[in-house]
Amino acid sequence: MSKAIVFPGQGSQSIGMMAELAAAFPVVKSSFEEASDALGTDLWVMTQEGPLERLSQTENTQPALLTAGVAAWRVWQELGGENPAIMAGHSLGEYTALVAAGAIAFGEGVQLVRDRGRYMQEAVPAGEGGMAAILGLEDEQVREVCANAAQGDVLQAVNFNAPGQVVIAGSAAAIERGIEQLKAAGARRALPLPVSIPAHSSLMSSASARLAERIAQVDIQMPNIPVLHNCNVSIAESSDDIAANLVTQLDSPVRWVESVQAMHADGVDLFIESGPGKVLGGMIKRIAKEASTACIEKPEAFAELIG
Repeated sequence: MSKAIVFPGQGSQSIGMMAELAAAFPVVKSSFEEASDALGTDLWVMTQEGPLERLSQTENTQPALLTAGVAAWRVWQELGGENPAIMAGHSLGEYTALVAAGAIAFGEGVQLVRDRGRYMQEAVPAGEGGMAAILGLEDEQVREVCANAAQGDVLQAVNFNAPGQVVIAGSAAAIERGIEQLKAAGARRALPLPVSIPAHSSLMSSASARLAERIAQVDIQMPNIPVLHNCNVSIAESSDDIAANLVTQLDSPVRWVESVQAMHADGVDLFIESGPGKVLGGMIKRIAKEASTACIEKPEAFAELIG
């Protein structure tokens, strides 16, 4: 059975995440300690005690989720789990994949995504941007309505998560217009998301420029395991390409449906989600119905998958 290990993005965080795994495997806690040392803040206390508002600040969420994903991967390795054929991650999760695959050092990775989160937050003042989940329409319908509802503002389809599940992003006023028009166009649901950052839209261009300067300082190696990139659904051929893809990713759509389809077409029939929650598993079951999914968040999952 050909495996992919995939890593979640923002939205999978919760207070108390990884606690059961940490109780069973010391490498989880030591991974959080390593990340905390790199950041100068106690990431474990933040994830276990909150408050949720603090954990949900983008510059905290990103290193917390990267650390959680890497910690679960380290447990997998410690127990003798075999390397997957490929890795991928949803948005932020792509960074986790690159760290797990050895392309970016762990300490450098958590610092990089903290800065990425800060650049994103500072690109658009709080309250001026937003995102919304649109369910029940075709991708092209969502794109067309966004174009009509923009009215000179930015409004774009940015996350293609599963068939009939698209996330839009843009200025706050355009999001409101888009929600109304998408409902009128037949969307089953159109829900504002609890974020003020219009991630993966062109409003992130200033953050993308800052990220390009920051990534130029990072030592990127070719990964030990192939990593599929969100922005172009391809595997980078050089470390310079990896850096370019990470910059492009910030203000470009997350092509998750195509990414899963590409991995499945290439023979992957088991997708293992490394880190908290089962968000990606749910999406993957809708994209590749014949594929199996698993999540390595709890100790018993490892026993079932590795034996």
